[in-house]
Amino acid sequence: MVTVQIVDDHKMVVESLSKLINESGIARVTGVYYGLKSCRAGLAEELPDVLLLDIGLPDGDGVDFCAEIRKTYPNLKIIMLTTYNEFSIAKRALHNGARGYILKNSESEEMLAGIEMVNNGERFLCEEIDILLKSKRYEEIVWLSSREKEVLKRISDGYTTKEIAVFLNIEEETVRTYRKNLLIKLNAKNTPEAVKKGYEMKLIW
Repeated sequence: MVTVQIVDDHKMVVESLSKLINESGIARVTGVYYGLKSCRAGLAEELPDVLLLDIGLPDGDGVDFCAEIRKTYPNLKIIMLTTYNEFSIAKRALHNGARGYILKNSESEEMLAGIEMVNNGERFLCEEIDILLKSKRYEEIVWLSSREKEVLKRISDGYTTKEIAVFLNIEEETVRTYRKNLLIKLNAKNTPEAVKKGYEMKLIW
């Protein structure tokens, strides 16, 4: 039976996935983590056959972490599990060593098929990402929601997280989530780089 560990900061996602996998008859969950720090410690104790790795985590970028752990554990098979269906993110994840890329809204059958195929040494992309990467018409375009653009604009104008939260009438934690997502979507190492890319891509002006 395939052993699987899950890294995701959403408890409901972890519980739902664990139930699906444990009841499948093909795999079992041997560990769950809600951040990168705890995952590092857990992997040092026990390696699974397959690691389901979220991208947007509280203490770091799962795509960068994928490259890090592939160097430490080259035989570990990693599937990115995410809501991000952007071309640039999927491409970077596969470049960093991920063997699979599955969206969280994928069908249960697709999720289980991905675990089986990756465990068998094959690459697996959920249907939506497979179509995206194969499309010759698709250009590497970053899509931001109107609220993400608004937050990025406020950041570029020098507003703090607290000031943005007050201005937009949302929680500070929500603003921090937007900031984290912007770094991931824009493939930026830090906030100044994200702002620079935002101007270059005409996402803000």
